[in-house]
Amino acid sequence: QVQLVESGGGLVQVGGSLRLSCAASGRTDSSYAMGWFRQAPGKEREFVAAISWTGGSIYYKDQVKGRFTISRDSAKNTVDLQMNSLKPEDTAVYYCAADHNIVVHTTVVTTASLWDYWGQGTQVTVSS
Repeated sequence: QVQLVESGGGLVQVGGSLRLSCAASGRTDSSYAMGWFRQAPGKEREFVAAISWTGGSIYYKDQVKGRFTISRDSAKNTVDLQMNSLKPEDTAVYYCAADHNIVVHTTVVTTASLWDYWGQGTQVTVSS
């Protein structure tokens, strides 16, 4: 089991920035991919970004490319999501995810049901 705890959400104005962090604990002795998903009210959970264990493979949702940056420190078991130029449509609960088997350089990473471990979520609200 891997436990995930997110932090860093909040309220920000359009065009502003936020940095989300996720700390993993538990079964972190073997390699695992990490990712971020989000869920807006009344909508399905959607993929945002993912990063491989080494950080060598990164995958983004098209709508966040150039604005969001995912990074990780595998020694510390953390993953961050730097979000810049935020838009109202970025408003959602953001969830950290982890999985020991997902291969980041494939579109499989965008399927929420394939990720085994989830955090409790952190709210991001972008006001106009």
